[in-house]
Amino acid sequence: MATKKLPIVAIVGRANVGKSSLFNAILDRREAIVAREAGTTRDSITAKATWENQDFWLVDTAGIKDPEDDFEFTIQEQITQAADSADIIWVVIEADIQITEEDRRVAKMALKTKKPVFLVVNKMDKKPKAAPEDFQRLGIKPIMMTSSTQNRGIEDLLDELISHIPKAQLEEDPNRIKIALLGRPNVGKSYLFNTLAKKQQAIVADVAGTTRDVNRAIVRYEGREIEIMDTAGIRRSGKIGVGIERFSVIRALAAIEEADVVLMLMDANELNVALDQKIAGMVKESGKGLVLVISKWDTVEEKTAFTRDELVPQIKHTYDFVPWAPLILTSSVTGQNVTKLFDLALDITKARNETKIKTTELNRWLKMVIDKHPPAGLKNRNPKLNYMIQEDESPTNFKVFGAHTKFLHWSYKRFMEREFREKFGFGGTAIKFWFFEKHETHKHGRSPTKD
Repeated sequence: MATKKLPIVAIVGRANVGKSSLFNAILDRREAIVAREAGTTRDSITAKATWENQDFWLVDTAGIKDPEDDFEFTIQEQITQAADSADIIWVVIEADIQITEEDRRVAKMALKTKKPVFLVVNKMDKKPKAAPEDFQRLGIKPIMMTSSTQNRGIEDLLDELISHIPKAQLEEDPNRIKIALLGRPNVGKSYLFNTLAKKQQAIVADVAGTTRDVNRAIVRYEGREIEIMDTAGIRRSGKIGVGIERFSVIRALAAIEEADVVLMLMDANELNVALDQKIAGMVKESGKGLVLVISKWDTVEEKTAFTRDELVPQIKHTYDFVPWAPLILTSSVTGQNVTKLFDLALDITKARNETKIKTTELNRWLKMVIDKHPPAGLKNRNPKLNYMIQEDESPTNFKVFGAHTKFLHWSYKRFMEREFREKFGFGGTAIKFWFFEKHETHKHGRSPTKD
């Protein structure tokens, strides 16, 4: 919850003037994708920034230019919305290029909002081609000189900013649930993101690869804060282009690590794709919660209860390596089952974080499993499983101590997990068993449950 409404600072300007570099320099981390290609930023990217113990929202927008088609028009409309909702607008231009007609148009648009406007002359480390009076003719004060690549003028810019905005600090809810939307390009992630967020934050278009950065929105549901992350579409390795697109994929994979629950989207008209299975496998390996989401269900022709009853078992069979992941059919257009995604995320998070099992109960279960089906070994080495504990910091991780555990067959580990879930649940989330040699970890035979 915020102690006050945090002020919003929107960074606007024509393409390739260094808006994203300035955004990253202020955040002191790689948040927006930065590249020499003009028009890299498509969506408005928002992040919380802090200077002198004062918090504010920083919004990086796409470069302003004449809209050539509906897609470009959507980007320009989004910039206008970002500027309208901002408390302060930074108009960014380049020091090493003569002021262009586009720069004048951006300045005029910003001044029209009647909000406080700063002129940020970026790339001051390069030889200036415009005289100081040229900057003044844009009619914007104050004029701040910066070099985001060399971190020059940034502190002066921020000092000037906090003298114009009210003091406010944001206290982030430590119990916030983070949901990442993952999938191949054009499977409907941005549509779902907008529906969940109930606002047009990500651009939605019939162009594969629209989302490049990770977009975020925070909503409240059933008294809980939920942060939704919309990611770039993941392509097959051979289809990933160099540069910007590769950064987008890395950013999407990093979102898995940050998330508590991943919604893995699949197009209802394009199911059983090997890459979808690979993405689900990555989520499983990361140990996170997973929901298999069939999107665009409204586009399936002649769908009936029979179609659904026939389809679900097929998908479940394809994803038998994550049998614990719930499957849901959705439509962002009609809103079908969208709210249920929040309910699933809450249930999965509760299972992940609040399922605490007593060590005595775990070891009672372990003995029962071994009695039911003793582990077979390899090379005349029979594994022995002695003790088991649940990690405090990662409740979905379990340490099993014994002898010759490296000879334990993978099928026995799968058997253990199946029996474990029948007993203790953990629906919707991956769990991990870590096997340790007792004589290596506890040389004196001391029970690990006492550590």
